[in-house]
Amino acid sequence: MSGGNSDALLARMMALHPKIIDLTLDRVWRLLAALDHPERRLAPVIHIAGTNGKGSTLAMIRAGLEGAGQRVQAYTSPHLARFHERIRLADGLISEPALTAVLDECARANGDASITYFEITTCAALLAFARDPADYCLLEVGLGGRLDATNVIDTPRLTVITPVDLDHQHYLGDTLPEIAAEKAGILKRGVPCIVGPQQDAALDVIEARAAKVGAPLIAHGQHWHVWEERGRLIYQDERGLLDLPMPALVGAHQVQNAGAALAALRALDMGEEACEAALTRATWPARLQRLRTGPLVTAAGRAELWLDGGHNPAAGAALAEAVTRLSPRPLHLVCGMLNTKDVAGYMRPLARVAETLTAVSIPGETATLPADTTAAAARSAGLPATTADSVAQAVARIADATPNARILICGSLYLAGNVLRQNG
Repeated sequence: MSGGNSDALLARMMALHPKIIDLTLDRVWRLLAALDHPERRLAPVIHIAGTNGKGSTLAMIRAGLEGAGQRVQAYTSPHLARFHERIRLADGLISEPALTAVLDECARANGDASITYFEITTCAALLAFARDPADYCLLEVGLGGRLDATNVIDTPRLTVITPVDLDHQHYLGDTLPEIAAEKAGILKRGVPCIVGPQQDAALDVIEARAAKVGAPLIAHGQHWHVWEERGRLIYQDERGLLDLPMPALVGAHQVQNAGAALAALRALDMGEEACEAALTRATWPARLQRLRTGPLVTAAGRAELWLDGGHNPAAGAALAEAVTRLSPRPLHLVCGMLNTKDVAGYMRPLARVAETLTAVSIPGETATLPADTTAAAARSAGLPATTADSVAQAVARIADATPNARILICGSLYLAGNVLRQNG
């Protein structure tokens, strides 16, 4: 398998394993060895796991490091509009020629051997990072932690575990302790770990794993605290107190994510300039993002249009709380979800703050939940629901009926990516 542009290579990589997800590190180690171990030649790595908030936390850490003049790489998933978003080199998103080159090299090294799409593309990212001079490399776990393809760094500079909650139970376990054990699999001997706010059942597991492997913890509520006070973010740890602007990322839950990012920056000995940059310069699309231009915004008329990619019960609760802090407007949801998600758990908190839901199927996704099923789940949660053939149709219909509405498109990062593509 060689030649072609990145889209063609990525399409062929989808066929190298019958499953999209098959958690093990054996195939990754085999390919990394064939590539002469790029994972051993990276800039100091910050490895980030968790159920919710890991992307936002990574974005704030990156903004803080770059605000301090550091050159930073970042690996995130999934992408929203283009695969290139997953691989950010020190000077920006990976270029098409560079992406095609590393994908082709990985494809040739792998041959026809079985490997999942995420595994081979993660190896391609590590290869790109190994050849790109940088001061730090931020790696976001794709799924879980212990057996995730990113968990191949012997000694990261730092690890981070954001809040752990129920999600992906069919891969990670049915209980919170089981899921926390998978997340805690990124802990390494002697490597400090920043721990975000956790339920007791999750924190107990993380602390036990840290004790077993000898990983020092820097935990929320014990070693650092963060809160909002009079429109400012207050952060406190053993080094002292910081009085900072509120995060540019919208939502009360971003205060806790900001706290984890600040704890990470303090552990890296970054100063107050970096901490302020983390809050004021971070951007992270589809996390309660206000859309202000594009054809969907035009279709919305005087209605506000917002986008969020959260998709599990904890994300639904955080989203419901966040919208109550916005200026008063009637809230109407446009929602599409995957059939692997806890739809009822996601809907319940939103049913308390929204007036209606219009369900859509996610274009191009084989695992999409049919719009009728999503609408039925919403009605079961107490939220009046209808269906639409597309997001554009749903937005136009709501805007016609309620011109002053706040329209929130939500339920899936895959839906969010589709919206960003069609909205330009």
